[in-house]
Amino acid sequence: MSTISLHLNDTIVAPATPTGGAIAIVRIEGPEAIRIADAIYHSDRGTTLSEMKGYTLSHGVIVDGQRRIDDVIVTIFRSPNSYTGGDMVEISCHGSSYIVGEIVRLAIGQGARSATAGEFTKRAFLAGKIDLSQAEAVADIIAAESKAALSMADTQLRGGYSDSLGALRSQLVDLASLLELELDFGEEDVEFADRSRLLALLGVIGEEMRQLTTSFATGNAVKKGVGVAIVGAPNVGKSTLLNRLLGEERAMVSEIAGTTRDTIEECITIDGVLFRFIDTAGLHETSDRLESMGIERTQKALKGANVVVELFESPGTDVVGPTEEQHIIRVLNKCDRHEIEAPEGWIAISAKRGDGVEELLRAVRATVDTEAIMNGSTVVSNSRHYAALVRGLGALARAEEGLQMGASTDLISMDIREVLDSIGEITGAVTSDDILANIFSHFCIGK
Repeated sequence: MSTISLHLNDTIVAPATPTGGAIAIVRIEGPEAIRIADAIYHSDRGTTLSEMKGYTLSHGVIVDGQRRIDDVIVTIFRSPNSYTGGDMVEISCHGSSYIVGEIVRLAIGQGARSATAGEFTKRAFLAGKIDLSQAEAVADIIAAESKAALSMADTQLRGGYSDSLGALRSQLVDLASLLELELDFGEEDVEFADRSRLLALLGVIGEEMRQLTTSFATGNAVKKGVGVAIVGAPNVGKSTLLNRLLGEERAMVSEIAGTTRDTIEECITIDGVLFRFIDTAGLHETSDRLESMGIERTQKALKGANVVVELFESPGTDVVGPTEEQHIIRVLNKCDRHEIEAPEGWIAISAKRGDGVEELLRAVRATVDTEAIMNGSTVVSNSRHYAALVRGLGALARAEEGLQMGASTDLISMDIREVLDSIGEITGAVTSDDILANIFSHFCIGK
């Protein structure tokens, strides 16, 4: 039996909102949730919560004996029609940390225990209300800092992501079933699965899985913020450009070469996508130890950036060796000071005055194609999911090779089972206590 499931009969309590706001919510969930809430709550109408139907509200007060704590609104959710699948009570109170703490204390005094990180959502998963990828989407929605990141997480939460993976897994189950049937009749040397059809189907499934893994580069960047490194020689105007983009004096600007000795990172949302702009130390030869350390960090920032903005005062040699995944935007700065024309494909700007900066922002935004994300298509943004898909593709390739080489049914079946397991790890069809504990440990307490 799972060690996690041993605690499902406990009744748990936790704040579901951060402190400091005007209103706060305290959640109580479990078989004793309604009884515990009744013990600390008096309704204006004199009725008890146990008499209420699910999805109904009641106004009253939280009390500690004769002491009044706060006016509240209580919402009742009854099993199985709740977020977690169990009985749940949500108490909406004033946002005072003292009031929230008192309600939690009183609930614990009546037999509840403090919820662990993500325990409400964990219970929803264990009750079959959502799968594991949907549970992770809950955390992604909470953490979303842009329209694109929210859209991606919302698609995953609504089950679009799970539907795509479920369709793949269903096809593989059919394959595995035919092969397992052959193993049952191994001594009779019969084939229930046409090898050419199996190979063709594996090819189709493999292509879908490869498309999902390919989407990870965009999905992960959108989720974390697309990294944009501003690079160039000293005094070319990198810090001035960052300040212009931010609309504030974030980076120190000076005529002295080497003023920026470390990377400075700030975020800007452009048309629904979060971009992390990184101002870097000027790339040049130096014997100054601090400057050298800054240049080393610049090189590291370059390797991790999705987009590189190369800044020049005059057309020159590239200082960046881009990877296949990087977009390079070449910019001719200080166009207000000289008459040099920008080469074809370059963007001319004046970071100081702001000329051409809007065109640069449009070019940066154009590096990220979010059409699929905004339209609700399946996009992989989770590193755990990506790793599982990569493992699955490896097993799928072995199965394809086995079919082509005439390998035994049991070896081919073993590889297909490994693909099934890899996809099952994403949705939670195949999981372990360690995986669940790691995932839900990153949630906030009240979710």
